[in-house]
Amino acid sequence: MTAMQAAAGTDDERLRRWRLVLGGGEADGTGCALTGRDAAMDAALGALYGGAAGGGRRRGGERSAGLGGSAPSVARWLGDIRQYFPSSVVQVMQRDAIDRLGLSSLLLEPEMLEAVEPDVHLVGTLLSLNKAMPETTRETARAVVRRVVEQLEKKLASRTRATLTGALDRSARISRPRHRDIDWDRTIRANLKNYLPEYRTVVPERLIGYGRASQSVKKEVILCIDQSGSMAASVVYASVFGAVLASMRSIATRLVVFDTSVVDLTDQLDDPVDVLFGTQLGGGTDINRALAYCQSKITRPADTVVVLISDLYEGGIRNEMLKRVAAMKAAGVQFVALLALSDEGAPSYDREHAAALAALGAPAFACTPDLFPEVMAAAIEKRPLPEPSAS
Repeated sequence: MTAMQAAAGTDDERLRRWRLVLGGGEADGTGCALTGRDAAMDAALGALYGGAAGGGRRRGGERSAGLGGSAPSVARWLGDIRQYFPSSVVQVMQRDAIDRLGLSSLLLEPEMLEAVEPDVHLVGTLLSLNKAMPETTRETARAVVRRVVEQLEKKLASRTRATLTGALDRSARISRPRHRDIDWDRTIRANLKNYLPEYRTVVPERLIGYGRASQSVKKEVILCIDQSGSMAASVVYASVFGAVLASMRSIATRLVVFDTSVVDLTDQLDDPVDVLFGTQLGGGTDINRALAYCQSKITRPADTVVVLISDLYEGGIRNEMLKRVAAMKAAGVQFVALLALSDEGAPSYDREHAAALAALGAPAFACTPDLFPEVMAAAIEKRPLPEPSAS
């Protein structure tokens, strides 16, 4: 192939891509006609992003299919996009279809649920529809949710257990350790003043060690989760992490969800799917009431970590909420405030309340699922939290 032919091929590919982006019609300026698979991809894109209320573009353009709001056409479209686009793109298009075209009600039909690509955001939508879901759909919905939960557990569980097991061991340091329990890194650092150059060695006058987690006092973790509609992805991730923590014998885990009321779902932690279907996304927010409940369950403050996951839009008594946080911290509780637990980026949150918590020594920040094990490890060890870039 000559250089000129290669350049021509590159230009054709560039025009093809611009044509798919612009959607055809008189104004796209590409002069590129699509055929075969490209035409089918364009129709699938046009049905969602065409701009008309029904989904498609004007007949003057090439995108005019539309979804039409009928279950058969939407099911066909879902099958098409899974054929033409990778899974990550399919998930974005499904989310846009639900938001732009109001297709949530169609998710109440089992046939539709079997056609979708399951992800965290779809689970959030299903949970918000939970109370309106007919029995014929409920089992299919649970199967979809379970697929997502199992994928998340597989991804997150081993690293979380490994990180927290190490933190639990280190948090149980003892002053006269047995040889196998010596923390050599900390021992060497603590005895560097006793370095003997002529022998090129350190004389360890003081040994620092840690006991095994099974021999130490059990840590208590309380996950307090805001179940308002904006927190859907956070509820999904928190439920999965709650189940992982509950599986660790060295941690006593409690899971509490709240809106204007408070529900303790601790007895369902062995199955995060049950936890998720026990939530009710939407409604108001009373953080103060939720923290009052959590505070009443604390028996050993110095061995307790409370994790509040909320955007901090408080509908309850603000000053009482802050007083409770201050009281818990004064008693020795490690208090963690997460504005979100998801991969969705910077969330919307109440900046005034976040600043007030920071003034109490409880900085509030958004946390990704990948960072959460490190945050929990730091809280257990009572060291500064590994915050992401400032919110």
